[in-house]
Amino acid sequence: MNPVILAVLTVGFIGLIVGLVLAIASALMSVPRDEKAQALLALLPGANCGACGYSGCSGYANALSKGTAKPGLCFPGGAETTKAIAAMLGTEPVENQRKTAVVFCMGGLEHTADKMLYQGISSCRAAVQLHGGTGKCSYGCMGFGDCKAACEYDAVTICNGLARINPALCRACGKCADACPKGLIRLAPVKQQAVVLCSSCDKGADTKRACTAGCIGCMRCVKACPNGAVKVENFKATVDPALCTGCFACIAQCKQGCLIKAFAQ
Repeated sequence: MNPVILAVLTVGFIGLIVGLVLAIASALMSVPRDEKAQALLALLPGANCGACGYSGCSGYANALSKGTAKPGLCFPGGAETTKAIAAMLGTEPVENQRKTAVVFCMGGLEHTADKMLYQGISSCRAAVQLHGGTGKCSYGCMGFGDCKAACEYDAVTICNGLARINPALCRACGKCADACPKGLIRLAPVKQQAVVLCSSCDKGADTKRACTAGCIGCMRCVKACPNGAVKVENFKATVDPALCTGCFACIAQCKQGCLIKAFAQ
């Protein structure tokens, strides 16, 4: 027999055998496809942000299919996604408290200044490696916009050297919070409440020298709150949104102006 034909037949036979082995192995070792999970996945926005507490949209869809997750955990998807998931699962839609990302800092250029002339990479994550950042307040926003670059919904703007987030556009995916090297951005419930927009843990005098709008831990807001919603730890006031009733008695006592009305009607 012609050697060329023999070689072709040999290779073809080997390929046929290998193909059969792979086909049999694929049939024996295949993982059953969860059609319900795939249908639920199609309803999710595909942001894979992890705000639901799962590894991504696929993980959340699998948990929904197995009945181990509630349908109202997808904040980027909003109320429409929750209703669609509930309809597919045959359950009542559960409305969770809507959240938005908040920048806990008021250190714009009108309140603070840089401590150095920074000429490096225009990135918060890069600048923070140099003596804790460019600003006099080592806890404050540097305004290079890593959070803005991470946001897929154009909810973040940089104004006067300070990041700000539009609650109407924010989908609470948390990607901006992950991008902030100082941890200044956190998710907060969208409800009428008082919020301390400062993250400084320095003593009052040091904070005041670094930023005219920083919390100095004076305790005036704590004494003014009738519900015990405000506390001061590490020279910084914080408000518990679960206890805040929106009376804003604390705000009238804040001389620094870092206590504000959030989401006020």
